[in-house]
Amino acid sequence: MSVTLPVTSSATSSLPVLLVLDAEPSPRLGALAGRADVRYADEHTLAAELPRADALLVWDFASDAVRRAWPGPGPRPRWVHTPSAGVDRLLSPEFAASDTVLTNARGIFDEPIAEYVAGLVLAMAKDLPGTLELQRQRRWRHRESLFVAGSRAVVVGAGPIGLAIARTLRALGVRVDVTGRTARPGVHGAEELDELLGHADWVVCAAPLTGATRGMFDARRFALMRPSARFVNVGRGALVVEDALVTALKGRRIAGAALDVFEHEPLDPGSGLWDVPGLIVSPHMSGDTVGWRERLGEQFLDLFELWMAGKPLPNVVDKKRGYVPSHDS
Repeated sequence: MSVTLPVTSSATSSLPVLLVLDAEPSPRLGALAGRADVRYADEHTLAAELPRADALLVWDFASDAVRRAWPGPGPRPRWVHTPSAGVDRLLSPEFAASDTVLTNARGIFDEPIAEYVAGLVLAMAKDLPGTLELQRQRRWRHRESLFVAGSRAVVVGAGPIGLAIARTLRALGVRVDVTGRTARPGVHGAEELDELLGHADWVVCAAPLTGATRGMFDARRFALMRPSARFVNVGRGALVVEDALVTALKGRRIAGAALDVFEHEPLDPGSGLWDVPGLIVSPHMSGDTVGWRERLGEQFLDLFELWMAGKPLPNVVDKKRGYVPSHDS
């Protein structure tokens, strides 16, 4: 989905005002010198600066500041860009109802996350966590591992990330079904998920967080899975009812799980999730390969060039749905 967006400028500057919700390390925006009035804000100053901005770069994409500040008085930027795949932290009801165009980082994280999921699948199938723990204990204990080729997976989420995960798992010989919001060639509709869960060795969640998907993996869904199944979440933490997952793991209703995202991040050191048997915990890093921030910055500069030229912007989020629609969805 792409949208052509007219460039405006603030009343106090001949250059368009680009407001950056900053985070360390700051984005490299030197290429915009003389072309934009770049200003920086944090969560405390954002609300005051928003009415002066023509565009907003939400570099601190883990912040809820935009959601809190958007409903305030005065005009709002015509274009907002977040260098993340998910947009749920931004979308207050007022922002969702506005005519401001929102773009995201679609395309940056697809292959890295797919590789990470494949790594988790192989790690669980070959019991690498057990091997490392036995090495730490200096214990020689032979075990048998699982054969990945020929196993079955369900990938929940039919966007670019979910489809990349499916391609990568298929390269390992896994038979993969993909579910999305609606059925289309190669993708099952959401109403088919329950049936597919009962046949899967691997269930991978890569769905966007929306009103329809929040808490979708609950006690009922975990009960539908096979006792030998393993669950992976690289979507959003709130897609999973964490207590239900813990109960399923401790009761051996499923064989294992890996979470890269959590309802509350960073995960508190006192959280019981750290110690759940069969659970791999990682700190929301599945898409973050070396140089990822530079790639995000380059993507924004490319979008800025299109915006300045009045050309259509790609990666436009449907704010009512909460994600960038696929061409055939």
